Amino acid sequence: MANLAALQESLGVFFNDPSRLEQALVHSSYINENPNSAPASNERLEFLGDAVLGQVITEKLYHDLPDAAEGEMTKLRAALVSRDTLARVAGAIRLGDYLYLGKGEEASGGRNKTANLAGALEAVMAAISLDQSLATTKNSILRLFQPELEKVISQGAGVNYKSQLQELIQARGQPTPVYYVIEVKGPDHDRRFTVEVQVGDTVLGQGAGKNKKLAETEAARSALERF
Repeated sequence: MANLAALQESLGVFFNDPSRLEQALVHSSYINENPNSAPASNERLEFLGDAVLGQVITEKLYHDLPDAAEGEMTKLRAALVSRDTLARVAGAIRLGDYLYLGKGEEASGGRNKTANLAGALEAVMAAISLDQSLATTKNSILRLFQPELEKVISQGAGVNYKSQLQELIQARGQPTPVYYVIEVKGPDHDRRFTVEVQVGDTVLGQGAGKNKKLAETEAARSALERF
């Protein structure tokens, strides 16, 4: 068995049954070349992990974006569970270093392939869900995905709401919108900011989020909906 202590530390999870984590790291190419070395590849775990990730990310978006429409949350979720995003998260914990690959896949750069990294991350999330409690699984996923969550939500799945609002306002010959924090609630580890965006004395929109940037983005989106 590979030394998975560092990986478990990165995941923030220490497995009751480490063989589950090891199973999540077995690529199909390894099984093809070593049919008696492992019971199966990680493909079934990928299937389960896709569902686990989807549920956790969906709940996170639902609770953090109370004013977001279904269509917007669907786009955000798609961006967060895309192969590219999963591969970036996997790369941040050097997941590729732990993969069991066949010689051909190894030689072709398989440890850095987007598909391999994304699939392995899904499999690892499934392994956590089978080994640990639901709360532990959610905490691990949200901790790993926090940078991507903040980036995707602030960018609006590729839509820069603040820039769009500024361009619209300037096209009307009005001054640049200004954002004001009007309320901050909650303890330090769970703050919630409420922001208003104004042009002159006119309030165009209001938004809330876990930090000022997210709240400003929501305020801009709210203002654009009015237009």
